[in-house]
Amino acid sequence: MASELSYPALVELLEGYARFGVDLGLDRMVALLDGLGNPHRQVPILHVAGTNGKGSVCAYLSAVLTAAGYQVGRYTSPHLVQWTERICLNEQSIGTEALRSHLQRVHQIAQSLTPIPTQFEVFTAAAFSYFAAEAVDVAVLEVGLGGRLDATNVCPAPLVSVIVSIGRDHWQRLGPTLADIAGEKAGILKAGRPAVIGPLPPEADAVVRTKAATLDCPTIWVVPATPVDNDLEYDTVRYPQVLLGAHQRVNSAVAISALQSLQTQGWSIPLAAIQQGMAQVRWPGRLQWTTWQSQALLLDGAHNIASARVLRTFVDDEL
Repeated sequence: MASELSYPALVELLEGYARFGVDLGLDRMVALLDGLGNPHRQVPILHVAGTNGKGSVCAYLSAVLTAAGYQVGRYTSPHLVQWTERICLNEQSIGTEALRSHLQRVHQIAQSLTPIPTQFEVFTAAAFSYFAAEAVDVAVLEVGLGGRLDATNVCPAPLVSVIVSIGRDHWQRLGPTLADIAGEKAGILKAGRPAVIGPLPPEADAVVRTKAATLDCPTIWVVPATPVDNDLEYDTVRYPQVLLGAHQRVNSAVAISALQSLQTQGWSIPLAAIQQGMAQVRWPGRLQWTTWQSQALLLDGAHNIASARVLRTFVDDEL
């Protein structure tokens, strides 16, 4: 492979792995990371799962921790425009040259493995490689699909495991009931490690509570933040609401709870950093106002029933 790889060539390389589809499991990922020298073991992580809201929570966490002065990696999916959006360092997308370097290394190892890793596994491995090379203080990782068998679920002792929400999505792969889906998402919980759980339907809540108790996870059960004037308040922490929609009362509260868990573990996250990060957070394509041909335009990537309902509620209430 040439030493230089343009963005279109990066896309072509990644598309070459698309034929392997979605195939949940950790064996290929473990082998791939082993070939890379296990970069995931060098990166403290915050692991975020959920049917909806996990991207917003990752955005909140990354923005606040960056404001607090930490070197912060963020890995989310999917992207809106370019693959580089998925991997960020201190709120900035990875450059094409850096992505090329790490993807080439991953590609060389992936081609030597049987079976060949999937596209998501290859890109996730590149993210771990990049974060380790940049010596991040913490990486905020969004689960791709489910949790238990997701390629991101390879770190044995996350700083905090987060489950934002559980709904009946991807049931063809995760199971037909909310209890089944909850079992898969609860697979990110690790023995003795802190967990932050958003409000869940009763059937899912019971499964997650049992799993957290079995693993002896110190657990925070989150309730929605309270609107105060134009701000939100959660557990005496008051902060601006920048991301739109009533559902952000839950998402932001989940993020605040995860940050509070970090504080109890010795992380320095002053109130001023929380307020600054929450004021600066950006999460494009989710209830985002923009303009097109001088007309106001609302963008939202509602992709399942729950997010479509959120969009409907926002339109009904605000427009």
